[in-house]
Amino acid sequence: MGKEKRPNIVKEKSFGFAVKIVNLNKQLVRQNKEYVISKQLLKSGTSIGANVEEADGGISKADFSNKISIAYKEAKESHYWLRLLHQTNFIEREQFEELIHDCDELCKLLFSILKTARIKKQNEY
Repeated sequence: MGKEKRPNIVKEKSFGFAVKIVNLNKQLVRQNKEYVISKQLLKSGTSIGANVEEADGGISKADFSNKISIAYKEAKESHYWLRLLHQTNFIEREQFEELIHDCDELCKLLFSILKTARIKKQNEY
């Protein structure tokens, strides 16, 4: 039997967030005919998980760090678009609070991973 792989929390959370963002985009387009901001959020919100997946398959530590850095920036951008959608009354408070909480959690996780990766890099020199 092979070694059992531990669950990757950031991969799971970023994928779950992407699913919520895709569903929110469908809702905004269908119900509100909102295409511009929701498209921006769709791009950044789904890009987080895509970059985490790429980081997981990174060919070097620098590649890993770069992809996690991009994922972090995409999470911060998603945070902005969510706040804008809420402040312009496209999403209700309850839905906003759930999504912003998930986004904050991803930002903290990604920042922590990035910080750890950079510390390890410094210790190599």
